[in-house]
Amino acid sequence: MQIIVNGELTIMQTVTLFEFLKRTGMLGKRFAVELNGKIVPKSKFDQTPLAEGDILEIIHAIGGG
Repeated sequence: MQIIVNGELTIMQTVTLFEFLKRTGMLGKRFAVELNGKIVPKSKFDQTPLAEGDILEIIHAIGGG
């Protein structure tokens, strides 16, 4: 399956958003996820399947003062 992650083509097996984030080492970090133009709440990551052609934007939170 092909999806776009932050503007780059990614080829992967069908998974949920939670599984994708786990495989990429994102879990435990501060970030927000937009899937096909809609924000996905963290509570829905494990219930959100990824499909061919999906577009993911992952925004990392950075601290500052």
